[in-house]
Amino acid sequence: VTWGDPNAGGCSNAVKDRLHDVQDIYASHAAFAAIRKDGSVVTWGSPVYGGNSSCVQDELSSGVVRIYAAECAFAAVKCDGTLVTWGYPRYGGNCEAIRHQLVAEVLRASSACCTPR
Repeated sequence: VTWGDPNAGGCSNAVKDRLHDVQDIYASHAAFAAIRKDGSVVTWGSPVYGGNSSCVQDELSSGVVRIYAAECAFAAVKCDGTLVTWGYPRYGGNCEAIRHQLVAEVLRASSACCTPR
């Protein structure tokens, strides 16, 4: 169940069929991301703030163990140490230029395993 401004994640009708078995929910300024028990991620809300993850949906279909939220973007850490980002590129929604550096750092800093929380 969601409520509030529909432009800021208050309406999740577009993804309501996928909002089950939710383990954790994270929020940016106007969007939400939920990790499900199977390690997949569901997002909704304002696309500018990360509510649309369709460009990385394949990468978010399994193995996600943690999400970090910023004002306009999200970063998901997968069990293999890879980092997936989406949202407003200027505010962290695109890490392609430095992705190879981030994987090593995430692996060193994370003790997460491939079992979703």
